[in-house]
Amino acid sequence: MRIFLTGATGFIGSAIVPNLLDDGHEVLGLARSEPSAEVLRQAGCDVLKGDLRDLESLRRGAEQADAVIHTAFDHDFSRMADNCEMDRLAIEAMGGALAGSGKRFIVTSGLPPLMGQVSTEIDILPAGAHGMPRVSEQVAMALTDSGVSVSVIRMPQVHDRNRQGFASYLMDHARKKGVSAYVGDGQNRWPAVHRLDAARLYSLVLENGASGGRYHAVSEDGVAVRDVAEAIGRRLNMPVTSLSDKDSAGHFGWLDRIARMDVPASSVLTRQKLNWQPLQKAGLIQDILDSV
Repeated sequence: MRIFLTGATGFIGSAIVPNLLDDGHEVLGLARSEPSAEVLRQAGCDVLKGDLRDLESLRRGAEQADAVIHTAFDHDFSRMADNCEMDRLAIEAMGGALAGSGKRFIVTSGLPPLMGQVSTEIDILPAGAHGMPRVSEQVAMALTDSGVSVSVIRMPQVHDRNRQGFASYLMDHARKKGVSAYVGDGQNRWPAVHRLDAARLYSLVLENGASGGRYHAVSEDGVAVRDVAEAIGRRLNMPVTSLSDKDSAGHFGWLDRIARMDVPASSVLTRQKLNWQPLQKAGLIQDILDSV
């Protein structure tokens, strides 16, 4: 198949590309710049110049493909509402180009933020739940009514030795503060997955995913944030401390909500339905300790 891939040079997309090529697919990668385009050419991909704001380029990419995988997203937290709106429009543009075709459209989303509860693939939250502005999943699933075979892959904290999701933000913050911190007893949890294991799941969903299916790319159900903070402290050779509720916001600033999140998640149904098994030995904590 010919696959149109957004975010093809990104953290997850760049790991998806070689898997698709090894499986015999052709990859049409979206590239915002000439350096990104050259990276894709060197990897063996065809290139479509454009970005998420160029809706016409997204429509052209979808029209030229047998399936679409959407991984691109701007994670600048200072303009998150605008980025979520851009994502919504991008999904609608690509979905519109696929309408009536029955072609597969795999969309990347986040996990349901069921604070303190283990989320599963059957949990569905309405748009705007818990104040979350990202509506990728809701917009994508609505496209099933127009003849598009939509599947959603929900992402936890994705990591390797170079990047560790929210933990990378906490590490940068610890460098500035001279201390690695967590809130209270630090037993709130973040789910996680290695980027190479996440990339393999996209291939499985492409081949065997169900229309309307929701899949969790979760290797570790919940890593305690205290363990994250302690790993950061060891990696940076700095003290680790617990913060009270009243001191947390002053220390973390915009990161406070992230530092407090307790959002464990299960991937039992994903593993059962697709026979997906994480293969990477390094978990989130090990990749923090080995980070470069």
